[in-house]
Amino acid sequence: MKFCPQNYRIPDVRMQPFIDADEIWNYLLHTPSSPETVEQVIQKSLAKNRLSLEEVAILIKADDEKSIQAIKDGARALKNTIYGNRIVLFAPLYVGNKCSNNCLYCGFRSSNIEQIRKTLSDEELIREIEALEDNGQKRLILVFGEHAEYSAEYIAHTVRIVYGVKKGNGEIRRVNINAAPLDIEGFRIVKQAGIGTYQIFQETYHREAYKKYHVAGRKSDYDYRLTSLDRAQEAGIDDVGIGALFGLYDWRFEVMSLVRHANHLEACYNVGPHTISFPRIKDASTLNIDDRYFVSDEDFARLIAILRLAVPYTGMILTAREPESLRNELIQYGVSQIDGGTKIELGGYVEKEFYHELNKAQFRINDDRSLNEVVDELLQQGMLPSFCTSCYRMGRTGEHFMEFSVPGFIKRYCTPNAMLTLAEYLEDYAPAETARKGWQVIEKNLDDLDEKMRNSVSEKLGRVKKGERDLHY
Repeated sequence: MKFCPQNYRIPDVRMQPFIDADEIWNYLLHTPSSPETVEQVIQKSLAKNRLSLEEVAILIKADDEKSIQAIKDGARALKNTIYGNRIVLFAPLYVGNKCSNNCLYCGFRSSNIEQIRKTLSDEELIREIEALEDNGQKRLILVFGEHAEYSAEYIAHTVRIVYGVKKGNGEIRRVNINAAPLDIEGFRIVKQAGIGTYQIFQETYHREAYKKYHVAGRKSDYDYRLTSLDRAQEAGIDDVGIGALFGLYDWRFEVMSLVRHANHLEACYNVGPHTISFPRIKDASTLNIDDRYFVSDEDFARLIAILRLAVPYTGMILTAREPESLRNELIQYGVSQIDGGTKIELGGYVEKEFYHELNKAQFRINDDRSLNEVVDELLQQGMLPSFCTSCYRMGRTGEHFMEFSVPGFIKRYCTPNAMLTLAEYLEDYAPAETARKGWQVIEKNLDDLDEKMRNSVSEKLGRVKKGERDLHY
């Protein structure tokens, strides 16, 4: 059996469980924290160093107002250093909601007889993609219930359909996946279709809590799910996303476990997760759990800032589960990707009347702005909306991505590519007022580039205005 580098107290063994609840609680209960140690940890993170579990525990245990604000300020500064003012935009597209699992918090669970079950036909899927392209989307995440019908072959089939749909200047350039864990061969099949990130959320990393919420189906196997992204890595998928559903167990434990998972992947495969997601429990059809572990807005902002400091180079995704006002705040503390114009009902992008019907959705969303409204709001805040997909198509993923991003070189690509993809959106889809704001933001960001890059980007922007598309670095 192959052991990975011994960077952590628990050996990181490929495709073996790696969460030790006693270890995590020992850190949380017995690690001393003071304003001085909090500041030391923040400074380590600002030097772009990933934090240890002990250091994360120091941040979690900081409960005085001054230290909490220092953590948020540190996260804001770190995000600006690594990501600048870019926010990547995407849309979720639900393909099918059949599910063999019975997860107590989910509207898709098998025991929910109120849920209207549906799988999009190929023709319906194409119409959904066309509707998304008509709005200017370039990045999708395909979402599937966990059911035998949604096999690796079927997932790969839908990915190929998405990439094949072109309408006007519209095209989807990156397809991510949120679906059931697969075996190694299944992950290989999906990889061959050209996917981007494969997301699998553990939901809760606490074994006993997990058992309580997942009462039937393959998902009830904690270890199989925990090691799923190891199998993805073994199959050659080096771009993976992890996440926890906050509200199922103590948020402090979940934050520590997410960092432990990131450490495990980096120790075993030389690259951590590409993204971390942190959805919170929201209303779902026949929701059936108590609110003991529900996370307040204050603690939610705090944990996002801690995660940003803990894993400086990992993308962080905040979805439309959260309301507009809170999303606008949280993008300051570390969030690097958000969805816009979101519809989570099957067929919702075409059939507008489906919107907000819980018996046709997995949960309730709380930010129902259109994509352009999201873009416009970001521009008003001086943010740079990005639809960039170039790193994935140029092979800058996995270890290669880390080679570029860890030294900070990725900013040579990301800001110029963000401007070019925003320019496409402004030319093809934006109303006149949004376009005006957008070009002002682009001009401001051009001024921040060195002369050589500024001249290069300006030349490409001119070509975009003349009708060329998909120019990138």
